[in-house]
Amino acid sequence: MLEELNCKTVFTIPIFGGLDISESTVITWFIIAFVAVLCIVLVRNLSVESPSKKQQVLELAVGGLYNLFDGLLGKAGKRYIPYLMSILIYLGISNVIGILGIKPPTKDMNVTAALALMSIILIEYAGIHAKGGRGFIKSFAQPMAIMTPINILEIFIRPLSLCMRLFGNILGGFVVMELIKYFVPAIIPIPFSFYFDIFDGLIQAYVFVFLTSLFIKESIE
Repeated sequence: MLEELNCKTVFTIPIFGGLDISESTVITWFIIAFVAVLCIVLVRNLSVESPSKKQQVLELAVGGLYNLFDGLLGKAGKRYIPYLMSILIYLGISNVIGILGIKPPTKDMNVTAALALMSIILIEYAGIHAKGGRGFIKSFAQPMAIMTPINILEIFIRPLSLCMRLFGNILGGFVVMELIKYFVPAIIPIPFSFYFDIFDGLIQAYVFVFLTSLFIKESIE
């Protein structure tokens, strides 16, 4: 089980003294390629006059996700919805891919740390874009000047919280499943696999983007 947790190097690119490409990176590339091909297939032959059932389902799914984030962020945060939808789709696939016997990229802390860093950069950018540079700096002294150190500390706490929450829950589910498979290797692990690999994985994807949305809304208000 410990070997499964290690970040394995699949191959090395001979630049910068040797650039190691990890297993999680390769799986992420496959997920990106899969989503890209799926998008190309789904958006073919779209019609305004006579939409097909495939188009109606697609519009319902995309519209539902858009309305979800629109309700969280409001009009001021609409520009960030495409990013949040993209991250939700990536995390959803990454977290449930384990049911196919593929190691989820989110079991690699480097992946969750990168996602958290991307989100926190977007959160701080949203604050600067909404308030301006001077207003953004002044916001650290709100609601009172004595809160400035705590507000500055939040910049570092938020990405750590996002990273560790996602990584810890996915890793915890993986460890529990491995223990169940070790002690009861027959049929019993199947329902637990559906819970940890599908339900819990989707919940963690939603929690990640939900918290990012709340942080963005807080930053732009």
